[in-house]
Amino acid sequence: MTAPVCVFFGSDAICLPILDALILTPDRLQLRAVVSQPDRRQGRGKKMSSNPVAAWAKKNGIELLQPEKPGAELAQWMQQQSTAVALVMAYGHFLNRALRQAPTVGMYNFHASLLPKYRGAAPIEWAIANGERETGVALMQVVQAMDAGDVAAVERVEIEPTDAAAAVRRKVGQAVVPLFERCVKAGLMRQELAFSPQDTAAATHARKLKKADGLIDFTLPVETVYNRIRAFSTWPGSFFDYQSILIKVGRCEWRQEQHQLKFGTVLSAGEALCVAVGGGVISFRELQRPGGRLLPATEFLRGFSIVPGDRLTD
Repeated sequence: MTAPVCVFFGSDAICLPILDALILTPDRLQLRAVVSQPDRRQGRGKKMSSNPVAAWAKKNGIELLQPEKPGAELAQWMQQQSTAVALVMAYGHFLNRALRQAPTVGMYNFHASLLPKYRGAAPIEWAIANGERETGVALMQVVQAMDAGDVAAVERVEIEPTDAAAAVRRKVGQAVVPLFERCVKAGLMRQELAFSPQDTAAATHARKLKKADGLIDFTLPVETVYNRIRAFSTWPGSFFDYQSILIKVGRCEWRQEQHQLKFGTVLSAGEALCVAVGGGVISFRELQRPGGRLLPATEFLRGFSIVPGDRLTD
C-alpha cells in the first residue's frame, strides 16, 4: 500500500529535524516535494544562494519547487499529485484558500510558540526578549488570519537563562518531531485529531524584527537589556553608538546594582566593558567595530579607546 503523499512548505533551518524525520519513515508519509523560497543573492559577493530547506531538498533528491508567489498553479499541481497533507513551517509566504484546500486531509502549520502567545514572524526572539522561561511549538490548522487556526497540541521547550536565539531555535526545531509523532498517532492522517480554537483574548503578536531593534537602550532594566541581546544575537545583533561609531556586542553578563550614574556611563574597561543601565550593570565580554571581527573585550579595548566615565548612547 502506497503511503499518503505529503508536501512540505518551509525555508528556515528550524525545519530540518522534521524533514529528516519524514524521509526516515517513507512507509508512513511519502514526501513528494518541498516548496521553498526562491534562491536569493546573499553576502558581499551577492552570489545566488539556497536557503537551508532548499539546500536540504537538493541534497536529498526531493523535488524542489520555488515559486516567487505560490498560487493557483501550485494548488493544481498538488491536486494532480494526490497530495494528502501539506505541512508548513517558517515558509514566509501567505498561503491562499486554493492552496489550503488542495490537500485532501488538510494543511497544518508548526508555529514556534505556545499559541495563542506570540503569533507572528519572530516568536522565538520575542519570547526570549520578554524574559519567558519556556516556549515551544504548536501544530495548528492553516487559516487566512495569521497564526489564528485551531490548535491540536503543543510541545514545550525550556528557555535557559543563558540561551541565545540560535540555541532556542535548535530546541524548537527538534521539538517538532515528537509533536508530529504524537499527533499522527492521535489520528491526524485519519482526520480524527481534535483541534481546539485559540483564546483570541490571550493572543499576543511577535512582529518581524527590524535592524533598529538591535540598538541597545541603556534606560531599560538590566535583565531586559541582557534578554534582548540574547534574543537578537542571530539577527540583527546588538550594538551601541560611541562617537557616531556603531559597536556590536557579543557575549555579555549582567548584575543588579544600585547606582546614581547616568544610563550608558562606562564604569570600567578591562576584561569587560561594564556599563550602567537601569537597576544594574551590563558587562560586555566581546565587542566588534564596523568591518572588524568579534574580539574579547581586552583585545578590542587595546585598539579602541573607551574609558571609565565615557557615555555610550542608545
